[in-house]
Amino acid sequence: MPYILFHYFHLYKIFTMNVCRILIFIACINFVSCSQKEAASTEEEWIQLFNKKDLTGWDIKITHHALSDNFNNNFYVKDSVLTVDYSGFKKFETEFGHLYYNKPFSYYKVRTEYRFYGKQLVGGPNYAYLNSGIMLHSQSAQSVGIDQTFPVSLEMQFLATDSSVRQTTGNLCTPGTEVNMLGKKVTDHCINSSSKEFGADEWVTAEAVVLGDSVIYHIINGDTVLTYEKPVTDGGFVGGDFNWTTGGFGADSLQWIQKQGMPLTSGYIALQAESHPLQFRKVELLNLEGCMDKNAVNYKPYFIKADNTKCRYK
Repeated sequence: MPYILFHYFHLYKIFTMNVCRILIFIACINFVSCSQKEAASTEEEWIQLFNKKDLTGWDIKITHHALSDNFNNNFYVKDSVLTVDYSGFKKFETEFGHLYYNKPFSYYKVRTEYRFYGKQLVGGPNYAYLNSGIMLHSQSAQSVGIDQTFPVSLEMQFLATDSSVRQTTGNLCTPGTEVNMLGKKVTDHCINSSSKEFGADEWVTAEAVVLGDSVIYHIINGDTVLTYEKPVTDGGFVGGDFNWTTGGFGADSLQWIQKQGMPLTSGYIALQAESHPLQFRKVELLNLEGCMDKNAVNYKPYFIKADNTKCRYK
């Protein structure tokens, strides 16, 4: 081959190889960029409902007391722990307390880490010994009557075991509500879970997966312990000493009775104070409702219910 042809052939090979390397490099950059974008879109964005500093974002309602009256400092934050405390009380006189996050949700996961401590307040009911919970799909704090004992809600009940009592946790109680299980209506006020037993002073991770008015799961330390579906307003409130007329609803009792059978599609989250001291070191939420347009920058593949009004684009 003449030298000049060889020379140009050699330059052509070098040029071709470099172009290939550039294209491969660009492809790699695009792949990394796409991988990073995919990783970003699949990353779960948990909302810290409890900021570990104070009660910002939460509303307090204690039976017999006005909204925002933190009677006897029943709820406070210290050392990054949210505490339900009764050291300021002499005796329990049906001051059932609830701490409500101030925003409602419909499709979500909520996760808490809790433990019981200390002794139950004198005068607390027997059933409230080592007993508390988190209320799901609850009415708002603002709508609770001044003498109302419990909010209309689905209670994921927290219980502990000691030498005097053995009980599961992650149970369901239904103040003013009813649910279905395995396709059948359940009229019992409280339904036990299949959880293991956990001792007082033991930190427990409790998670609820709430999918509107379709299905709800209770999860304890990673194990699904209870499943139910189709929650509605119903049930005569609690029954016994706490019915629609004796549960402190007053004039509101009629409107709740008229709402019988109304699906519970959304609501507030509330932490319960029922006469036994309790602590929370985590309260976080993963919203499962949001933008489901894959072209949006805030698309999340784990969303279950679409709300494309929230979509954002470049």
